[in-house]
Amino acid sequence: MSANEAAVPVEKEFSPAYRYYVLAILVFVYMLNFVDRQIIGILAAPLKQEFDLSDSQFGLLGGIAFASVYSTLAIPLAWLADRSSRVWIMTGALTVWSGFTALCGVAGSFGQLFLFRMGVGVGEAGGVAPAYSLIADYFPPNQRARALAAFAFGIPLGTAGGTLVGGLLAAEYGWRTAFIVVGVLGVLVAPVLRLTVRDPKRGGTDAAAAQAAPAAAPVPQTPSPGVSTGLGRKVALASFGIAGVFAGLGALSLMGVGVQNPVIPFFGAGLFTVIGISLWIAKSTGDVIMRKKSFWLLSLGAASSSVCGYGVAGWLPLFFMRSFDLTLSQVSWYYAGIALIGGLLGIWMGGAVADKMAKRSKAAYPLVPAICFLISAPCFILAMNSPWLIGMLPGGGSHGMALLLAFLIFLIPTGLNLAWLGPVTAAVQHLAPAPMRSTASAIFLLINNLLGLAVGFFYFGWMSDLLRPTFGDESLRWAIYTGMGFYLLASVLLFSASRTLTKDWTE
Repeated sequence: MSANEAAVPVEKEFSPAYRYYVLAILVFVYMLNFVDRQIIGILAAPLKQEFDLSDSQFGLLGGIAFASVYSTLAIPLAWLADRSSRVWIMTGALTVWSGFTALCGVAGSFGQLFLFRMGVGVGEAGGVAPAYSLIADYFPPNQRARALAAFAFGIPLGTAGGTLVGGLLAAEYGWRTAFIVVGVLGVLVAPVLRLTVRDPKRGGTDAAAAQAAPAAAPVPQTPSPGVSTGLGRKVALASFGIAGVFAGLGALSLMGVGVQNPVIPFFGAGLFTVIGISLWIAKSTGDVIMRKKSFWLLSLGAASSSVCGYGVAGWLPLFFMRSFDLTLSQVSWYYAGIALIGGLLGIWMGGAVADKMAKRSKAAYPLVPAICFLISAPCFILAMNSPWLIGMLPGGGSHGMALLLAFLIFLIPTGLNLAWLGPVTAAVQHLAPAPMRSTASAIFLLINNLLGLAVGFFYFGWMSDLLRPTFGDESLRWAIYTGMGFYLLASVLLFSASRTLTKDWTE
């Protein structure tokens, strides 16, 4: 624990106004995180044209290139954040990911752009888990889901901002300018974060809440890492084993056996090696949380939803251009409005409803998003078919009416598919003791992003290429249809988590 943490009790030293200022600047930094992460979606058409990319190749840029390093490096950086200044780590992360975003604007080939996107992932790896931990130490448990939901406002704000600013800049000045402008903005914000945000005492709000609470029946406590099952070590060793298999495949490919391109298995070997090292670093925290069913159900449920969440967000701009005949500038305004309005309403609703229902049962934290996902899938399909719905009207309606109807319906699933962020991340915070929260969040994010972001963005592009011989330019529509099944899987997993969470809860 650092000296400033010991000297700064949150409830006494930080006014409500300052705590909300900290939350606001963390939201802004998270917004920049998603601007730089999601801007590639609106730039799909010019990037595909510039580098002559298939949908699958573009899916690699938006998914594997970013998510492979973003997910794995988050754990060692979060482990460091649990032992040093979280604000310093976030400041450095913001500078790195913004700098690499700007470098994307000077990429001269697909390979260079792939590497620069990996650099964006390196920086963003240190931007989220420390923020979760900071918010948990600035806000007491009964406000935490709402505070984390407010933090998650950075997602729709960033998605909308990246779509609007990136699209308009690209339409007027070219895609390179779009990358450079948003990257430089983040570099300028980094010093403000470092100079105005302080690290609070770890677990201070939990201690205050425990002192103020009346005596209650004992709850199951998390065993200390020293007497745990060692599951974190086993998972780390399993990752090293998988890395060895990939390395063997790479060696065989060099000898002319197996896949033709040895880069693919060697990339897999490197990825799983980093995962193994990361989990080995986090083995103490892993020993605590990985033995809990709730952790796996929450993580895999969130990851299943993220396959659709990230995938749809990354590919809808191109879908609107192909299937709704919109220009790049029109899509920038259209999708930015959907992401902003739907996302803000959905995230706040998820946090507020879960906090209210959790007063009766902690099962509400996964139950609320589980219900939301059941509603999201049919709403997405309905919105994508608004021209058909309008065509059923007398006279057949018009293209403008179809766009308006699609906009209104898209608001519903866009909000519902983000409603999990506040409740689920709040629940994850309570699966580990306060000193382990950054690392626990990073392990959760490893699973969520490595499956959700990497698989989701690539899946829709790969499926679109696979279906193109049958459906032509409408192949992306059908690829998105197939992805809706992941929402149903997410709902099943989160319903299951609602049955185990109370048992696994750590105060």
